[in-house]
Amino acid sequence: MFDFEKLEVYQVVKEANTSTFRLVNALREIDGLVAEQWKRASLSSMLNLAEGTGRMLKADKKHFLTIARGSIFECVAILQSQRELGLIDEVKYDELYRRYEQISKMLLGMYRSY
Repeated sequence: MFDFEKLEVYQVVKEANTSTFRLVNALREIDGLVAEQWKRASLSSMLNLAEGTGRMLKADKKHFLTIARGSIFECVAILQSQRELGLIDEVKYDELYRRYEQISKMLLGMYRSY
C-alpha cells in the first residue's frame, strides 16, 4: 500500500472525485468546457495530494498540498455557478459543498503540520 492511500484525507478526496465525476457525467445540460474543467480540477486535487505525499522535502509536500487545495476551490466555484444556473439541486449541492469544505480544512491542517 502506498503512503497516500493510508491518509483519511485521500479517502475523502477520492470519494469526492467519484461523486463529482458521477454528477458531471449525469448533467446533460452542462457546458462541455465547464464539465471538463470540473473533472480536471477534481482529479487534480486527488493527484496532487498523492504526488505531494511522495515528495521528500517539506517545501515540496506543501507546494503540492497548496495546488490540491486550489483545485478544491476551483471545484467549489464551478459547483456554485452550476447551482445558480439551476443545473444542480440543493441537496446535491449541499452534499458536495460540505465534502469540498471538509477536504479544504483537512488539506490546510496537513499543510500546517509540515
